[in-house]
Amino acid sequence: MGTHSIQSGKSYPLGATVYPNGVNFCIFSKQAEALELLLFSSPAASTPHQVIPLNRKEHRTFYYWHVFVEGIGAGQVYAYRAYGEFAPMRGLHFDSDKVLLDPYACAIVGWENYDRQAAMQPGDNCAYALRGVVVDISTYDWEDDIPLEIPYADSVIYELHVGGFTRHPNSGVAPDKRGTYAGLVEKIPYLKDLGITAVELLPIQQFDDQEAPPNLSNYWGYSPIAFFAPHIGYSSCKHPMGPLNEFRDMVKALHRSGIEVILDVVFNHTAEGDNKGPILSFKGLDNQAYYMLEADDPSTYSNYSGCGNTLKGNHEIVSRLILDALRYWVAEMHVDGFRFDLASVLSRSRTGRPMEDPPILWVIESDPILAGTKIIAEAWDAAGLYQVGTFIGDRFAEWNGPYRDDVRRFVKGDNDMVTRLAARIMASPDIYYEPNREPNRSINFITCHDGFTLRDLVSFNDKHNEANQEQNRDGSNDNYSWNCGVEGPTEHPDVERLRQQQIKNLLTILLISQGTPMLLMGDEVQRSQQGNNNAYCQDNELSWFDWDLLEKNAGLLRFAQGLIALIQNHDIFRQECILHVGADPKLPYIEWHGVTLHTPDLGYYSHTLSFTLGYKQERLHVVLNAYWEPLVFQLPHPKQGKHWHRLVDTALDSPDDFQPVAIAPQVNTRTYPTAARSTIVLIELSG
Repeated sequence: MGTHSIQSGKSYPLGATVYPNGVNFCIFSKQAEALELLLFSSPAASTPHQVIPLNRKEHRTFYYWHVFVEGIGAGQVYAYRAYGEFAPMRGLHFDSDKVLLDPYACAIVGWENYDRQAAMQPGDNCAYALRGVVVDISTYDWEDDIPLEIPYADSVIYELHVGGFTRHPNSGVAPDKRGTYAGLVEKIPYLKDLGITAVELLPIQQFDDQEAPPNLSNYWGYSPIAFFAPHIGYSSCKHPMGPLNEFRDMVKALHRSGIEVILDVVFNHTAEGDNKGPILSFKGLDNQAYYMLEADDPSTYSNYSGCGNTLKGNHEIVSRLILDALRYWVAEMHVDGFRFDLASVLSRSRTGRPMEDPPILWVIESDPILAGTKIIAEAWDAAGLYQVGTFIGDRFAEWNGPYRDDVRRFVKGDNDMVTRLAARIMASPDIYYEPNREPNRSINFITCHDGFTLRDLVSFNDKHNEANQEQNRDGSNDNYSWNCGVEGPTEHPDVERLRQQQIKNLLTILLISQGTPMLLMGDEVQRSQQGNNNAYCQDNELSWFDWDLLEKNAGLLRFAQGLIALIQNHDIFRQECILHVGADPKLPYIEWHGVTLHTPDLGYYSHTLSFTLGYKQERLHVVLNAYWEPLVFQLPHPKQGKHWHRLVDTALDSPDDFQPVAIAPQVNTRTYPTAARSTIVLIELSG
């Protein structure tokens, strides 16, 4: 392949942009003294076939380096070298031996030869460096697909790992499609039958799966390398364009089934780690711009992420990168929203100080391209900044950490939990106190990828993370779990029955609470990680979805499907305002009770709560008995010509534990004997 003619190029757009007669390349570096653009003849080529020096006079505008290369187009493999001062003690990591990724690259290749450990060593890394690929994003046929814009009030979110969902040999997916975007497409009927309305995908932006303990891999994907590129490991086609096309095919297929796609995005740190980590991209292009460094020791990375470094989100260049990436995933890849991992990092200043009005978050909040998307904050970081209830703006929804903890503690039987539980059921007005805030911006969850699965929550008192090779020091020690009397797996029938009942109690509370519910992949069929509450590095059957569980735990799956259908078919669970307290036929309302009507026991030692929900012609009654003995609860008097019918009794076996409205058995008594540690849901029906 011969050399190509070059022109000076333009300082916009950033990245590699295809034109009819060539490609414009543009990249930011304030402090580099010179750059080289490297063109490779193939993804795995050990050396570039053309090296294009960029000089300050012709190829630099302000801090942007640019060049136009004639005669090339989509598919061209490229990377950079940056020249400048290598002075780590002052926070400068220019190293011309290192081949660098374009932060705006939309596809990444070179994985066949990439070696993270080798990348940390001195010397030229060209033979095993990652490279970008020029992409023409405009050629894909979306067939009139558009994002769905389903309201939060109508949403049920399912947190899902693309790889782990279909990687198990029993998934029924062809071997070459297991663990891929295409494999997920094959399981859309399952998701549709479950009733969820959105999948929240653990990170699919290209990450370094080698950032993990020896002989393990970074399974979760919270180790980003490139914010514009879909992870190639989830593509069944290893052609450079394979991940892009397969991801877009997946989005299009999910949209056709009425399911939104929410991405878990990691804009708080990168895979380059601390000063011992590799130089892959940002660190070698402009370390001081992209990362927070300690003011008194710029050789040290501030670590608000808990992962070695922290992106400087409120630096103008980094904030532009973040916004451009979000716009790209919405406008070009048609995703429906984002969950921001450790979002509170983005509220820190360049020096790490918490800001009252962080610019990047307000820009995301107000951007017109993102206006129809869901934006969900994990409103804390790894350095103690906790902003649940105080996160900025009018649009951000939040993962409700107190909801998770308080529901767990009530169901396991802790004291002094009833008042807190009542607030969580109401969408936490004690936390989200703005009077006009939509209650569904509280994302309610009991489990997520980080922590115990629902099955493990009722099976283990303690974490069991030995497989992670960190001497069980990793993962949270505060799980609010209870093993029901035996640690881990057991065949004892009473223990197993209680565990099943507790799982159903937790699911019922989650789905009948005001707010937007989120389920963890596999909780509906009792997926277990054998007590590992930090399975970030377990890309194996410990973490994968075991499809044999659909048959083994068909009763629980039916129970979950029924509850989801219930809340989606009754307006009282789809409100966009806080419920009125006290019966009011004109307003959606809630009435609080205890064992005795209109007398809730909010005392320190109380373990019971009941309530009536009403709106227009709908009325439901819920009984929560977390006490370890059976109790008899009074029921409200049904309206004239109507009777209470039992939808849920978690103490009963399947299929009696959940009965659809059409066949729900009638309850003709004024009281309901409620088993120990059980939940009851009744509905008022005519006849």
